Amino acid sequence: MTSKKAVLVIGAGDATGGAIARRFAREGYIACVTRRHADKLAPLVEQIEAEGGIAHAFGSDARKEEDVIALFEEIETKIAPIEAAVFNIGANVRFTVTETTARVYHKVWEMACFAGFLMGREAAKVMLPRGHGSIFFTGATASLRGRAGFSAFAGAKHALRALAQSMARELGPQGIHVAQLIVDGAIDTEFIRENFPERYKLKERDGILNPDHIADAYWMLHQQPRDAWTHELDLRPWIEEW
Repeated sequence: MTSKKAVLVIGAGDATGGAIARRFAREGYIACVTRRHADKLAPLVEQIEAEGGIAHAFGSDARKEEDVIALFEEIETKIAPIEAAVFNIGANVRFTVTETTARVYHKVWEMACFAGFLMGREAAKVMLPRGHGSIFFTGATASLRGRAGFSAFAGAKHALRALAQSMARELGPQGIHVAQLIVDGAIDTEFIRENFPERYKLKERDGILNPDHIADAYWMLHQQPRDAWTHELDLRPWIEEW
C-alpha cells in the first residue's frame, strides 16, 4: 500500500471526467478511473502516465451495487485511500414524454442518480472513519429546471441534486465535503463538434466550456478550507443564457 492518496472518477470519459482525473494526477493523486469497458480508458491512462502521473483503469457498471462495492474495496486495499470521489455520469437523452418508455426512464435514473447514490454511500463508508474527504457530483442545466423532451434526464438530475444536498447536511458536520457542480452549457467535446458545429464555433469566443477549466473547479473545491466550503457551484460560459 502506498502512502499516496487516490481520486476516483466514475464516468471518466474523453472530456470532463478525464480532465478531472488528469488534474488530480498532476497534484500527485493516483487516478482511479472507471467506465463500463476499461479498454476505452487506455488513452486517458497513457496521457496521465505521459504527464508523470499514476492511473488505474477499471471496467465497472456503476448501476450495480456489487460492482461499486468491489471497486471501492479493491482501490482501498490494493492502491490507496480514496481522498476524493467524483460522480460524472451523464445519461442525457431526449424524448417527448409520450415517447419515453418505462425502460428509458428507469435506465436514465439508474445511470444519472442511483449510480451516484451507490458511489456516494461507499465513499462515505471509507471516508467517515478518517474524518475527511471530498464527494463531488456533476450536475447539469437539468439539475435546476426541466425542459420539454427531457423528463427522464431532468428527473434523474433533480434527484441527484437532492441526494447531494442530503449527503452534505449529513456528512459535512463529520468532515466530509460534499458538493454539486452544475455545468450549464456546451462542453468542448467531439460530440458537440460533430453534431452542433455552429455551437462549436463559439469556442473561438470562449463560448463553450473547456474541460480543463471545469476540472480546475473540482480541484479548487477539494482544496477549500472547511470554514468556507461551497456546496453548489455553477459553471457556464460568459455568453450563456440562464
